[in-house]
Amino acid sequence: MGKVIAIANQKGGVGKTTTAINLAASLAVLEKKVLVIDADPQANTTSGLNFVPDSDQKRTLYEVMIGRIAMEDALVQTELAGLHMVPSHINLVGVEIEMLDADERESILKKALLPVRDNYDYIIIDCSPSLGLITVNALTAADSVIIPVQPEFFALEGLGKLLQTIRIVQNGVNPGLSVEGFVVTMFDGRTRVHTQVVNQLREHFQDMVFNTIIQRNIRLSEAPSHGKPIVLYDIMSNGSSNYLKLAREVMERNEPQAPEV
Repeated sequence: MGKVIAIANQKGGVGKTTTAINLAASLAVLEKKVLVIDADPQANTTSGLNFVPDSDQKRTLYEVMIGRIAMEDALVQTELAGLHMVPSHINLVGVEIEMLDADERESILKKALLPVRDNYDYIIIDCSPSLGLITVNALTAADSVIIPVQPEFFALEGLGKLLQTIRIVQNGVNPGLSVEGFVVTMFDGRTRVHTQVVNQLREHFQDMVFNTIIQRNIRLSEAPSHGKPIVLYDIMSNGSSNYLKLAREVMERNEPQAPEV
């Protein structure tokens, strides 16, 4: 059964979608079968993988969440052979209202995933930058959470609310949920405050912080405008190297004999 990892942080602009796209793509390059689910109405993961949902197509996460179609009917093949996606659409904004009276509304995504989980090694969910019902659904469906953190002091202050939400989900609908780790993004080693924040993060959370640091990289920021993950846009860039290293580290935490490439 595939491991489900939610990429979550209620603070915007921390590299959450960049991490979802490029971790998923890097795992696929490392010969894993991967599904990435865009659970954000902004649909940035969807466009970042070069897909624009047709308004007449009706094959997005919105239709899955309201029970109109099955998860397998929403799957889209990306440019990478081992990577599938479930796209998002602005319609997803309305899901929280439509789910208000639904039975076990926090578990809708978890139940929808069951028929396809065995088909993948990893399922990556890009969460919305909010702590609403869609994000709670993602956390209920997930086995673990990866939290991207921008190395700034205000970013650290916002972690408490997210960790509190994770504890609520753990104590309620998903006791098996764990924090896979914190990943530092947009790091600039020339900036003293970045180094200070990373040191504080490691001091406080210790082994929960990934060894891999995602450096600020212009090629990484250009890739989404071309609808490509960094491994397809510029395999030789620091951004590609960083995310491949992160993917290996994720595999090592879950698969002790992860292969080197």
